[in-house]
Amino acid sequence: MDKEPLRILLADDHPLFREGLVSILRLQKDIEVIGEAGSGKEAVAMAEALQPDVILMDVGMQEMNGITATREIVLDNPHIHILILTMFDDDASVFSAMKAGARGYLLKGSDREDILRAISAAHAGEAIFSPAIARRMMYYFKAMTRKPHVGDLFPKLTEREQEILELIADGLSNEEIARKLDLSLKTVRNNVSNLLNKLQVTDRSQAILLARDAGLGRNEF
Repeated sequence: MDKEPLRILLADDHPLFREGLVSILRLQKDIEVIGEAGSGKEAVAMAEALQPDVILMDVGMQEMNGITATREIVLDNPHIHILILTMFDDDASVFSAMKAGARGYLLKGSDREDILRAISAAHAGEAIFSPAIARRMMYYFKAMTRKPHVGDLFPKLTEREQEILELIADGLSNEEIARKLDLSLKTVRNNVSNLLNKLQVTDRSQAILLARDAGLGRNEF
C-alpha cells in the first residue's frame, strides 16, 4: 500500500513566490499541495477546514501576520506542524515564531533540498532552521549564559570594588570577603563604603539587590 503524501498548505501574500514553491513541491510524489492562503487570516481558516500536515508560513502578511496565525492555528490544532519560510531574519521574528509554536524557521532563498528536508523534519516533530538562523540562536543562548562583566555594569567602581561587589552579591560577609581576598577587614569595610556611595544605595541589602538585578551573584535572594 502506497504511503499517503504529506498534505501541505502554503501561506504567503506573494502570488509569484507561491507559484514557484508550488512548482517545486508538485514534483515530489510524497507531497500534495492542498491549498494556498494569501493572508494570515486566510491561513487560519484554511488550516481549520483542510487540516494539512504541514503549513509553510510567511511572517509579513496582511490582515494577520504569520506569527499570530501560527499561534492561533497551533492553539486549536496542535497536530498541524508549521514551518516558517520568510525573508525576516531578525531575532524578534525568530523567537516570536518559536514561542508561537512554529516547528522551524527557514529563510526565503533556501535551497530546494533544504526546504524539502525541513518539511519532512517538521512533520516528524523535529525543529529545523536555516544555517544562519541556527548560528544566531546559538550565539543568543550562549550570550544568555555568559556571566556579565562587572566593569561594564558598574564602570564607576574600581577593580577592587567590582571584585568585592561580586562577592557581596554571592552573599559573603565582610569577614568572608577579607579572608577570600587576603585583605584586612578595615580595607574591605572601606571598599564597601565607597561602592555603596558610588552605587547611590544606603545599605548592603540594596547593593545586593542592585547587583543581582544586573545578573551578578546567585539567583535567589
